[in-house]
Amino acid sequence: MNGKQGDFMETAIFRISGMKNEECVRAVANAIQDLPSIGQIVVSLEKGEAHVEHGRFVSPDDILQAIVDTGYEADY
Repeated sequence: MNGKQGDFMETAIFRISGMKNEECVRAVANAIQDLPSIGQIVVSLEKGEAHVEHGRFVSPDDILQAIVDTGYEADY
C-alpha cells in the first residue's frame, strides 16, 4: 500500500528494446510518470526493463502504450 487508504499498488515489469542512453531512459520514465496513479518507476538501460508501481487507475496496457508512444518496442 502506498499510504493512500484503499489504493493498493502493483508492480508491472516491461521489457523495452531500443533504449541507447540515459536520455532514452528519462524519456520513458517521463512518459510513464505522466499517467495517473503511478508510484515508483525504475528503468534499467542495462537490462532493458522498466519496473513500474501502479495503482488501480492505470492498467499495464496503459503503461505499455505510453512506452510505445515514446518510440520504443516493449512488452510485459
